[in-house]
Amino acid sequence: MSFVVAIADTSVLIDRVNGRSVPALDLALAEELLIVPPLVISELVSGATRAKETAAIAELLPILKLHETNLCHWIAVGDLRRDLAAHGVNLTIPDAHVAQCAIDLDATLITGDKVFDIVSRYIPLRLA
Repeated sequence: MSFVVAIADTSVLIDRVNGRSVPALDLALAEELLIVPPLVISELVSGATRAKETAAIAELLPILKLHETNLCHWIAVGDLRRDLAAHGVNLTIPDAHVAQCAIDLDATLITGDKVFDIVSRYIPLRLA
């Protein structure tokens, strides 16, 4: 597996926080190619319900690089949701944000969320 840059979805970061290996994520982290959408950080932190998860997140956060977003990004997120809805795909704002981050950076999306399999039928989204 090889990529120039990778985006991580919340699902794979949760796996890592809970001690499960995700080979594509491990590779992207080791090669410093991982970029994380800002909303993913919020989802990760808000989902931590045990002290062990909070500690694992605290160790992970300093090594994560954030995708910087601007107004154009958020307009594109809205456009993406609208365009996918026209195909009958109702994507949440967080998932649309993650997909748009991957599009912005021409990155591979590392995810365990099957909704992105559906999304990739309609937009150029590379999945790991």
